Amino acid sequence: MEKRMSEQELLASFDEALNYGHIFACYQPKINHTTGRMIGAEALMRWKHPVFGMQYPSDFIPLLEKNDLIYRADLNIFETACKFQRRCLDEGIASVPISCNMSRYDIYHDDYVDNIEAIRAKYDVPVKLLHIEVTESSAIGGMELITDVLNRLHSYGYKVEMDDFGSGYSSLNVLKDLEVDVIKLDMRFLSGDIGGRGGTIISSIVQMAKWLNTPVIAEGVEKLQQADYMRSIGCSYVQGYLYSKPITDEEFLEMLRSSDLETIAPAIQLDEMDAAKFWDPQSMETLIFNNYVGGAAIFSFLDGKIEMLRVNKKYMSEIGMNMTEKEVLKCQPWDCMDEHNRQVYNDTLKRAAETGEEVSCETWRTFCSKTCGEDRICIRSSIRLIGKAGQQYLFYVLVNNTTNEKKSYDALYNSERRFRFASEHANVYAWEVDLATKQMRPCFRCMRDLNVPPVVYNYPEPVIENGLFPPDYADMYRDWMKQLENGVEHLEAIIPLTVGRIPFHVRYTTEFDENGKPLKAYGSATLVVDGEDGDK
Repeated sequence: MEKRMSEQELLASFDEALNYGHIFACYQPKINHTTGRMIGAEALMRWKHPVFGMQYPSDFIPLLEKNDLIYRADLNIFETACKFQRRCLDEGIASVPISCNMSRYDIYHDDYVDNIEAIRAKYDVPVKLLHIEVTESSAIGGMELITDVLNRLHSYGYKVEMDDFGSGYSSLNVLKDLEVDVIKLDMRFLSGDIGGRGGTIISSIVQMAKWLNTPVIAEGVEKLQQADYMRSIGCSYVQGYLYSKPITDEEFLEMLRSSDLETIAPAIQLDEMDAAKFWDPQSMETLIFNNYVGGAAIFSFLDGKIEMLRVNKKYMSEIGMNMTEKEVLKCQPWDCMDEHNRQVYNDTLKRAAETGEEVSCETWRTFCSKTCGEDRICIRSSIRLIGKAGQQYLFYVLVNNTTNEKKSYDALYNSERRFRFASEHANVYAWEVDLATKQMRPCFRCMRDLNVPPVVYNYPEPVIENGLFPPDYADMYRDWMKQLENGVEHLEAIIPLTVGRIPFHVRYTTEFDENGKPLKAYGSATLVVDGEDGDK
């Protein structure tokens, strides 16, 4: 039987509910939508009356807040989470941080932080396994008060998550003034069409949070479309019914036993250059950027898309198309390049991200402006990684217009009919391998010349069976796959391919996720030309 209890009935049975476990915790996992691994969970308060059954949180939580009982209930849930983590530690079950809610009414109790720390110490649970969630509306009680509470929580080592961010109270001020460790974004922004005005707001918040070094979790995600959209704008962490409803402690224990776990990665990892200073108009980095370097720009790279963020005046001069800064910032660099030049630039970005060093390339681009019409120019780009946020990269680039130089060189190149590079390029094959699923996706040349299907399953066995890799190299190549799965960064050797045993220089480079686990291997095979021999 389930009955919606009256306020009087709820208040009358509150003490009994606490003492006999009628008020208890359910756990809702937090998942990395990119890897499918669990990164945390939230302890949610539930009330099941022995006679009247489950009661709606929307009924009893406001009532407990109004009657100053939420303080005791929240401490009860925190203690329940401590008991759960203690059980995991005792039974050797790998766990994730569990976040517990702290009501804005709890903040008015001076001893609240000390009490939760005493409970944690009682069960001897490492502080890294317990997070505290505060709501954005907590700031209504006074910024000084909530700031003091956060400082005390941080002094004990707790991570603080800002819950329901974007749901109401002066969100941007909260983001600016409160030093929270994680932001939980309210998915009500995406209740309508994905990518509309709400999507624009969410994308902006995610970007700001990243460069403030604050990871973001999308809360209330119910549809795959929502999760995919969040991942596309750089937020892979999600919580909601898409992956799991709130579940009991026994169900959550079973999920922990059967799930792959990971930790929340820092929102941004900086190299020697401090990316944050590029946004400060008074910083030395900005002064140098604007006045003492050549053409320079800052852009972000995520899921194959480039977003121009800043350009200086000399950058505009190097482009030389009399374009406005607004036009350049709105321009998608990929749209200016053909397939070959996009590949060259993309490979350069990968090398810059992998090495952390400055890497250069030259690409031809076609620009169109209202003043100058259309023109094709060659740009030499020197690119360096200055920041990383999850799968999003922040690059700094110096550019130099080399069109006249390249045209002079190309004229000489063509006049002497030196086509060696062109012929070599036509004999380059590329592919990528998903190391977890063993699925290989080839380039169009592999499909056209070698009859490789668009997706090869259980790679590399099918290509060994069809003779692309000779039998005497099969075991070596299988061992390569194992090495890549175990995290080897680079492999290369001269290998005879096809039934004709034509020698190719085969290379592999491994891509890793934010926690260092190998995700994909990128392979290429280049025809060995005269003068290149020997194994590498």
